[in-house]
This record gives sequence, structure tokens and C-alpha cells, in this order.
Amino acid sequence: MSLRVLSRGLIFLLSMIVIAYLIRLSQSENVFDKAWIDSQIRGRGALGELIFVGLAALFAAVGMPRQIVSFLAGYAFGFVGGTALGLAATVCACVFTFSYARFMGRDFVAGRFPGRVRRIDGFLGENPFTMTLLIRFLPAGSNLVTNLVAGVSSVRALPFFGGSAVGYVPQTAVFALVGSGIEVDTEARIAMSVLLFVGSAVLGVFLYRKYRHGRSFDEAVERQISGGD
Repeated sequence: MSLRVLSRGLIFLLSMIVIAYLIRLSQSENVFDKAWIDSQIRGRGALGELIFVGLAALFAAVGMPRQIVSFLAGYAFGFVGGTALGLAATVCACVFTFSYARFMGRDFVAGRFPGRVRRIDGFLGENPFTMTLLIRFLPAGSNLVTNLVAGVSSVRALPFFGGSAVGYVPQTAVFALVGSGIEVDTEARIAMSVLLFVGSAVLGVFLYRKYRHGRSFDEAVERQISGGD
């Protein structure tokens, strides 16, 4: 491995660690929670929306669960606006993490984890839009890891982004609904959210089993879907 590849890879890994640490530090200071939204986002119109999307995308890019982003988007902007802005933030995070991994860490990570990269290439390579859509529907797996590994694979960027955007919609809507506080009984809102979540999860597992054609996206995910240990 060349010194150039090694140095870029180390910069990539160290920068991700530093960013993640800063995000965790900011969260400990009550940044990007419901109280912060009440004080910094509400009543600021389009500027508040831009601030939310920018920070949410940054947080999601370094590992904040997209479900939390969607919940807070629903809390800040209601069900419809929260779904749209939560989706925008999550897709931006996907684009950022994928592109960052591809530019900074592709050679380094591919050299260290060739087996996993080959698995991703084999799973997504023939039809990246459809296969990405399938894995985004699944209730298992890490969004951050998927974005990083896809970034260092040879999968084409635009189909991956498109499949991710469409596949994010069900869970984004579910958690925006939970956070929105729309004018229905709390029990009814929770019931609706559970039904939507279960429906999207069942659909994801069904499509994954039907269209994977013997390919495995991730061993841990495979065990969860098959019910194995």
C-alpha cells in the first residue's frame, strides 16, 4: 500500500472520529434536541428550516440514527413538513458520507476490507437503484456503515442516492408522525406509527428475500432476517 493511500485513509478515519466526538459533545450541551428546536428553530421560517436540515444532515452523516432526525423534524415542522425536511436531511447525509468515503477512504478501506466491499459490489452492482431500495426498507442494519461501505465500493452514486431517497420514505414518515403531535389521540398516533413501521419492515424483508437471488448484503443483517443466531 502506498504512503499516499495510507495517509488519505488515516485522515479519513481520524476526521470521522473527530467529527463524531464534536457531535457527541454538542449533544451533551443540549444542541439538536426538542428544547433547542423550541428556542432556535421555531418561528424562524425558511431560515429555521435551512438550519435544521444542515445540522440534521451533519449529525446523521456521522452516525445519528435517521429515526431521531425524522422524529425531531416531525416535532419541529409537523407531519408533512417534517417528513419532507427529515428526508432532505437524511439524503444529504447519505450523499455526504458516501462521497467523503469515496474521495478520502476508498483505496484504504478497500485494501483493509476487500471481502465486505466485494459483497456490496455483488449485491448492488447489477441493479443499484432497486437493491439499494430493498436494503433501505429493512428494519435492520446501520445507515452509516451502509453509506461508508457503498462509498468505497464501485457502486454508481446516482442510483444509490435515488434508491436511498425512495427507501427512506416509509421510516421517515413513521417517525415524523410520532414526533408531529398531529391532532389525533396519542394512542391513535402511536397505533398508526406502529402499523406503518411494521408494514414497511415486512415489505422490506419480503422484497429482500424475493429479489436478492442468493446474494447477501450483510451477514449480521442476514442472521436477523432469517432468525438465525
